[in-house]
Amino acid sequence: MKYYSIFLVYAALLIFNPSEVKAEISLPSIFGDNMVLQQKSDVAIWGKASPNTIVEITASWDNGKYSARSGKDGRWRIKVSTPQAGGPFSLVISDGKPLTLNNVMIGEVWICSGQSNMFMPLRGFKNQPVAGSVGYIVASSNPSIRLITVPIKASLDSEDDFDGRWEECNPESVSSFSATAYFFGRLLNQVLGVPVGLVQTSWGGTRIEPWMSEEGAGTFDWITIPARDTDKDKISKDLPTVIYNAMINPLAGYGMKGVIWYQGEANRNEPERYRDLLPAMVTDWRKKWNIGEFPFYYAQIAPFNYGSDVNSAYLREAQLAAADLIPESGMASLIDVGEENCIHPSDKKSAGERLAYLALARTYGLKGFACEGPVMKEMTVEKNIVSLTFHNAPNGLTSYGRELSCFEVAGENRRFYPAIAYITSTGVSLFSPSVQKPVAVRYAFKDYVKGDLYSTEGLPASSFRTDSWERTK
Repeated sequence: MKYYSIFLVYAALLIFNPSEVKAEISLPSIFGDNMVLQQKSDVAIWGKASPNTIVEITASWDNGKYSARSGKDGRWRIKVSTPQAGGPFSLVISDGKPLTLNNVMIGEVWICSGQSNMFMPLRGFKNQPVAGSVGYIVASSNPSIRLITVPIKASLDSEDDFDGRWEECNPESVSSFSATAYFFGRLLNQVLGVPVGLVQTSWGGTRIEPWMSEEGAGTFDWITIPARDTDKDKISKDLPTVIYNAMINPLAGYGMKGVIWYQGEANRNEPERYRDLLPAMVTDWRKKWNIGEFPFYYAQIAPFNYGSDVNSAYLREAQLAAADLIPESGMASLIDVGEENCIHPSDKKSAGERLAYLALARTYGLKGFACEGPVMKEMTVEKNIVSLTFHNAPNGLTSYGRELSCFEVAGENRRFYPAIAYITSTGVSLFSPSVQKPVAVRYAFKDYVKGDLYSTEGLPASSFRTDSWERTK
């Protein structure tokens, strides 16, 4: 009788204290307070509940109700129609016991991924600063920008969740958030006037193969998929698929607009393979999201004195070529911001904003400004003078008063000599007293170089070459 009375008291407390009733609904970390949902979309929301139970979502923006029945394993997935950008709103998710998500914004969501130059936080790395970081951090408070970071992790198995949470942008949250991603999102927010959600999932020193799923990586015969019974002590971030499993798979399907990517340094010694791997990774991710050919914009790796066997300009060349192979894509050149002795350039603002120019022009359809640097169009030779014309330079070219110092020219012997180059009304002309019959030109085609050729809009030309000679280094 005593125990029965205790049970009745406990039951009464639950009835009269609803806060003590714990919801059966559980959600992965990508869904939570402060999140941003992609505007004007049918966004998927998923989680777990009691098995074989009706789950209902009520959205505060229109009091619309959406429902589905959970499976035998308790998993459920519901698509919710989002309105035009705005907020804050709330979502109530219930299987009879409600769970409320508060301070939800509707806006533009971007996945921000890659290796250390995407991972580099706004406060900088130890002894490696981000230029102007203190001023940007102090002035960063903005409830219309929301941030979430996926912790670094490798896994042999596909994971459904990660340890993270959405936060409003403020000095404390942004100081440890990706600088490149922040500058990208900040400019989108300023120009579009809508909330922006940034999902940062990056890991320093990583190759591209670990960022691909088993299905994507398996299309290449030179990639060995790790066995599921691999000793966990031998799991490293270099193994194919293991980063995708832990850091992309939990996000796959989350409503978003597109992806920005900053990676390539770790693959610099295999440029020919990278030219194929980057488009394949994009195709792989697009299949997993199943929302069509979402925009994919990426930063070209910046010059640096790698001291390696292969000139990193070949990797930059592969990235430039990939832009023609990936639908709905674009590349931001960083040829002018590299640092000879630091692989992490302090100028992250240029990286983030150049990626934003691509998104604003190509994804959001804004006009009246340039979004990419000059790309060589045609080479002609008259005697010993080479003339080059360029795409993406309708108003001409500039070096901002500096002497053009990055051009080289070669004859049939394939020996390159520094060229005397100058800007003309139609492009660039150049010559070398050492080359009487020029057949090939290279621009900024070195490990470390400081690019000096720009469009008049201030966007730099990528390193390039007109030859297709087999690389010797």
